[in-house]
Amino acid sequence: MIIDLTRLKNDIDKKITIKEIYSFDEEYIKTVGILKLDNININGNITKNNLNELIIDLEVSGIMVLPCSRTLEPVDYKFQTKIEGNLEEILKEINENDKKIENSIDILPIIWENILMEIPMRVISEKAENIELKGDGWKLITEEKKEDINPAFQKLNELFEEK
Repeated sequence: MIIDLTRLKNDIDKKITIKEIYSFDEEYIKTVGILKLDNININGNITKNNLNELIIDLEVSGIMVLPCSRTLEPVDYKFQTKIEGNLEEILKEINENDKKIENSIDILPIIWENILMEIPMRVISEKAENIELKGDGWKLITEEKKEDINPAFQKLNELFEEK
């Protein structure tokens, strides 16, 4: 998503308005665990401050489709993130500082890095929330059910209690 900065740098325009809907292709999402990332709304602007620094102010929102942590079924996950700051500093943070800002800039790496920050550690689908996880000789122990301690091992707990 290349933005032309010529008019802004030459003080012809006060700001560049960005209003895009973008769909990420397979190249971006295949290694991060996202199943689908389409129709992402990107709204905001790029301005120049009194020190001639380029300032970016974007809001990125949409729905990413992630696999359920229990069933691997697709789950829609809504996200929204705000990107604000000095454009050169942001590029340094994401290791894109080798690209000098001349008359145009690709803001896609900035948007991508911020979307990656919004991916949750795990997602559970509504269907899988109440599934009892147990099998032949095993069961999932959650924090609520952890209180059921085998009486044969009760004495071991006393060793770890502080006096």
